[in-house]
Amino acid sequence: MEDSEVLGFEHMGLDPRLLQAVTDMGWSRPTLIQEKAIPLALEGKDLLARARTGSGKTAAYAIPMLQLLLHRKATGPVVEQAVRGLVLVPTKELARQAQSMIQQLATYCARDVRVANVSAAEDSASQRAVLMEKPDVVVGTPSRILSHLQQDSLKLRDSLELLVVDEADLLFSFGFEEELKSLLCHLPRIYQAFLMSATFNEDVQALKELVLHNPVTLKLQESQLPGPDQLQQFQVVCETEEDKFLLLYALLKLSLIRGKSLLFVNTLERSYRLRLFLEQFSIPTCVLNGELPLRSRCHIISQFNQGFYDCVIATDAEVLGAPVKGKRRGRGPKGDKASDPEAGVARGIDFHHVSAVLNFDLPPTPEAYIHRAGRTARANNPGIVLTFVLPTEQSHLGKIEELLSGENRGPILLPYQFRMEEIEGFRYRCRDAMRSVTKQAIREARLKEIKEELLHSEKLKTYFEDNPRDLQLLRHDLPLHPAVVKPHLGHVPDYLVPPALRGLVRPHKKRKKLSSSCRKARRAKSQNPLRSFKHKGKKFRPTAKPS
Repeated sequence: MEDSEVLGFEHMGLDPRLLQAVTDMGWSRPTLIQEKAIPLALEGKDLLARARTGSGKTAAYAIPMLQLLLHRKATGPVVEQAVRGLVLVPTKELARQAQSMIQQLATYCARDVRVANVSAAEDSASQRAVLMEKPDVVVGTPSRILSHLQQDSLKLRDSLELLVVDEADLLFSFGFEEELKSLLCHLPRIYQAFLMSATFNEDVQALKELVLHNPVTLKLQESQLPGPDQLQQFQVVCETEEDKFLLLYALLKLSLIRGKSLLFVNTLERSYRLRLFLEQFSIPTCVLNGELPLRSRCHIISQFNQGFYDCVIATDAEVLGAPVKGKRRGRGPKGDKASDPEAGVARGIDFHHVSAVLNFDLPPTPEAYIHRAGRTARANNPGIVLTFVLPTEQSHLGKIEELLSGENRGPILLPYQFRMEEIEGFRYRCRDAMRSVTKQAIREARLKEIKEELLHSEKLKTYFEDNPRDLQLLRHDLPLHPAVVKPHLGHVPDYLVPPALRGLVRPHKKRKKLSSSCRKARRAKSQNPLRSFKHKGKKFRPTAKPS
């Protein structure tokens, strides 16, 4: 087969059950990372692979892992059931995603390959029971895996054959260096290992020396983000902080951004400031907050993917209290005890069908920009990234552009053609809303949401297990209302809409509230349009129209 030809899944010597699962998932051909990594992994080689976010890295290690396990069980000598594969990820959400992907690929061989996720600290007792059954693959964060190893509920020294480190560039930045070194002491001397990363940095190099043995390095010759035909990247220079809020209000309230969007800010306090600001204008949003219980965070992501919400506000996982290397967050007296150190809410999370990523705050590093932008334009879908920039941030933006553009390419972030003078009529409304969002209001909003989510997550856990449809109706974008809300701000008068935008705007319309008698009459008519019904004491008998 020529090098120019794409190696299909059917040519990789995979088990028919895996091929059927791949077909069911709608994958007609492998991505570049899958095409290169799977054959090498099946040959037994260690891999160090770099590929952009959303390029299919999870399947690139999950498919060969399952194939090797199935092949061993089918052709090898009968041996005692044991844990053969270990997948390490930096966050609980990523652990759930990895487990879900492996289970989907193992749909037709679920009896032969079992997968367990041990990332949630609150389920420690039930995890011990699951580990006693010795699943074939265990997924978790380094701290949880090490805890089970130290308690002897998980034993790997005599059985482990495959080790995967996913999102390797994040593990050390999450403070897992010491845990990882301790964990490696519990592993056998010989095993096959895969390191998967979106970027190559010093941390990945250190992990390579710790984990891999004579690895094959796959540094694919592809851009770190999709091309301009799939992903459009823009920058808009805002003269003041107020201009950023004004522009965001216009984009969302006038529906100039269509589809689902992610709003990125640099701190948790900014997340709630933005949510309360948008709440003033009846624009519902959710905040992905590492302080919330894992169940609530995963539920928000799930509902966003199902289309319950159009807008989610998130921060970079690093910015939620980025630790000093080698130290864990929240352990010291001044640590952020409320924030979960394993709660990554931005990087690596699989958001579905995101149309636009709005960088309300400029990303702190070029790598953070890549991870943010990687949330959209996934799986050949189009996407837009719009970055708000203050004049003082232009030099930092230049560094990001320099990394993205490479050696011989032009500017990546094109100027966003938007005339701010067109929306000057909305400025006084934005000022009113910004004044209402005080520091006290933000503190109250955070406390209120945490209390409510804890209630939903713990006390109602049993109820929701018995009533799953009620869980679907549970929403996370309801108004918090710690700030003074002025009802008139939720309506956009026609005279304020710029003439140039009137043909594009789809303002939010409020449904008129009907009286109880009107509702009863409409209900009766909808049930049988030809049946007589009473309304305000009068009897109506509609007649059928002649054909």
